[in-house]
Amino acid sequence: MNRSLVKEFILMGLTDRTELYLPLFIIFLLIYIAIILGNVGIISLIKLDIHLQKPMYVFLSNLSFVDLMYSSSVTPKMLQDLVSESRTISFLGCALQMYVFVSFATVECLLLGIMAYDRYVAVCRPLLYSTIMNSIFCLQLVVSGYLGGILTALVHTNLIYRLNFCKSNVISHFFCDMPPLLKLSCSDISINIAVLFVVGGLVTMTCLITILVSYTNIVLAIVRIHSAQSRYKAFSTCSSHMTAVSIFYGTVLFMYFRPSSSYALQQDKVASVFYSILIPMLNPLIYSLRNTEVKEALKHLVKRN
Repeated sequence: MNRSLVKEFILMGLTDRTELYLPLFIIFLLIYIAIILGNVGIISLIKLDIHLQKPMYVFLSNLSFVDLMYSSSVTPKMLQDLVSESRTISFLGCALQMYVFVSFATVECLLLGIMAYDRYVAVCRPLLYSTIMNSIFCLQLVVSGYLGGILTALVHTNLIYRLNFCKSNVISHFFCDMPPLLKLSCSDISINIAVLFVVGGLVTMTCLITILVSYTNIVLAIVRIHSAQSRYKAFSTCSSHMTAVSIFYGTVLFMYFRPSSSYALQQDKVASVFYSILIPMLNPLIYSLRNTEVKEALKHLVKRN
């Protein structure tokens, strides 16, 4: 089957057990509703509360937007497949789904690194914070994050859809992701694997190094603070971000940077559900429940209404 003859792919979905389709549909529909409400709520709260008009929350509102977008590239199609007899997706639809997902997932990775740097400046260089993290610089950071995501997704999508798919058109996954698509190709995928590790590794390691260096300096700065109350305040501004970073990077590293021999279909599906659906639901909870300013802003909004 040549690539030019492939008009559509068939998505295997989460499971082949038909008795689980309805329960899974209900569960993931509720999760998707929570994703929409949580992330739109965070964005709206930051827009409405003047006390949240700070760089940290500008980045957080963009993170919520990104969570909403890359989850929406996967979840509606998965829900449709759970209640539909046909699980097909067109060749171009598959390319578009993968492009949007990889693009926004990369932006999320970069935004988490940017947010770590923002916390470093806030804790370690507080007197210069407003000068360093000015509105123009913040805009440049956000735009660079989106451009990085767009270019990374463009490279991966272009390379994958230049391949020939002659083994099968059945994707053993619930969306068009890179690893299961590479398994279907009868072309030489060594370049794709190399680019995945080089480009993905460069983006991931750059962000991880930024996060590790930032938080090493933050911890050292917090240790030097004499007031217990000030130490707690400094730590509380970073704890929610560190929780989100740990969950996101732990799952992504497990999913994409293992040796190919260690890939297991069911493990991949569980990991993919986690970072594509559960993390976008958890992030608003993490940032709202563990962030004092967000909780206070929410209380004020409720009182006003």
